Amino acid sequence: MALDNRPRSISRYGTAAGTGALAALLLVGVCGSPMYAGWVRDTDPNGAGGWFLQLLAWPAWQLHADDSSRSVLATDLRAVLLVVLTVALLYLLPAAQVARVQGSASQFLSGWAAYVLAAGFSALLSALLGPGGSLLAAFQGTGTGVTYGFFAGWIIGLASLGGRA
Repeated sequence: MALDNRPRSISRYGTAAGTGALAALLLVGVCGSPMYAGWVRDTDPNGAGGWFLQLLAWPAWQLHADDSSRSVLATDLRAVLLVVLTVALLYLLPAAQVARVQGSASQFLSGWAAYVLAAGFSALLSALLGPGGSLLAAFQGTGTGVTYGFFAGWIIGLASLGGRA
């Protein structure tokens, strides 16, 4: 017979950072895939829908490098950095703030902000560390990365909203 009969609550959901990290991995894995990037080239970039679909393909990755001087890691650096930095920022940013207000809009905004920052930093670092990187290319790439993070980050924010702090 147990001395205390406290019910044990087992959560059916993961942590906010864990669900956001899984969503980021899926978003980069699916929308950055060569199949999606090839399909989205046929959309009209002058319409809002086509522009958004093409923007989702921004962290494009490849399984092989077409040019022998470039390694697969160099071509995929932006996608890898985006996922790694998203996971790190999802675990670092909201910890103290969402622990007090579980299940609130702060989880959504923290997940969204983490993805915007991760996209900007991954664009900056991949342009600087990649082959033939220049400071101007890094600044221009950062602008594109932050735009991508702003318009796609709400997906990560929604995924973070579903988890516990």
